[in-house]
Amino acid sequence: MDNIILIVGPTGVGKTSSSLETAKKIDGEIISADSMQIYKEMDIGTAKIMAFEMEDIPHHLIDIINPDEEFSVRDFDEMSDIAINDIISRSKTPIIVGGTGLYINSIIYDMDYNESDIDIALRKELWDFYEKNGEDELYNMLLKYDSEAKVEKQNIKRVIRAIEIAKNHGKVKAFSEMKFKNKYKINMFVLCKDRAILYEMINKRVDYMINNGLVEEVKELLAKGLSKECQSMKAIGYRQIISYLEGEYDLKTAVDIIKRDSRRYAKRQLTWFKRYENAIWIDVDSLDPKQVAEIIINESGLIDK
Repeated sequence: MDNIILIVGPTGVGKTSSSLETAKKIDGEIISADSMQIYKEMDIGTAKIMAFEMEDIPHHLIDIINPDEEFSVRDFDEMSDIAINDIISRSKTPIIVGGTGLYINSIIYDMDYNESDIDIALRKELWDFYEKNGEDELYNMLLKYDSEAKVEKQNIKRVIRAIEIAKNHGKVKAFSEMKFKNKYKINMFVLCKDRAILYEMINKRVDYMINNGLVEEVKELLAKGLSKECQSMKAIGYRQIISYLEGEYDLKTAVDIIKRDSRRYAKRQLTWFKRYENAIWIDVDSLDPKQVAEIIINESGLIDK
C-alpha cells in the first residue's frame, strides 16, 4: 500500500515550512488542503505560498478556480485523488498539507456526497438569516434539525453546512460512523504550539497581511465585480475588510475582529483534529522545520533521500 503524508494543524502553526522540508528530504510533492488557497487572485488574505517560496517543490490544488466560482468537498476529493495517483505514479510521495477539516476527511474517509451536494439557494438564505439574527439563533436552527449535532457554534460556515445537510438529508454523520477509504497508508501529523504563542503568531500574521496590502487586494476583487455574497469573500479577513470598506467600522476594529476570528478558527481546528485517533501530534515550539520534517519521516518509516 502506498504511503501518503498528511501535515495538518491550526492556521499560523508552521505547516508550510515543515511540509517544504519534508518534501525536499523524501522527494515528495505537496497537495494543498486549504479551502481558500484554491482561489486565484486571493493571495494576501489566504497566506498563500508564492511560486518563489516553493523551492522547486511541485504544489497542487492552489490557484485552481476563480473567486466567483463555487467549490465543494466533492470537487476537492476528486481533484486530490487525481493528484495523489499522479504523484504516486511517478514514484514520489504525496504530502497533503492544510487545515480544512472536511478536505482532510475526504482524504481519509469514503464520503457520502448525497449528503454533501451544495444547495446554493438555501446557503444564501442561511447566511442572510445569520447576518440578521446572529450566531445564537442560527445555531438554535441547527439544533431543531439535529439536536445531537457536534458543531462549534462560532464556526458559522460549518453550522450553515450542517443545517444544509440536516435539512436535506437528515443528521450529519459522526466520525465514528464513517468508513475508511483504505486506499493508502495514511501517516497523519498534527502540528501544535503553546496556545499563547500560537495566538501571538496569528496576530502578527494579520498585521503582516494588512501591511502588505490586504485592503488593496479586497478593493481589487470588489472592483472586478465580486460581492460579499460570493463563497470566497465570506472568508476570515475578506468579509471584515468588506465591512470596513462599507463603513460598518473603522480599520482598527476590522483588524481586531480578523485577529479574534482567526484565533477562534485556530481553536476550532485544534478541536477538530483531536478527533483523529491515529494522528501523531508534534509540539513545534522548540523545533525548527527541518527537525519537524525528520520526525515526520522517521514516524512514517520513509527514507530520507
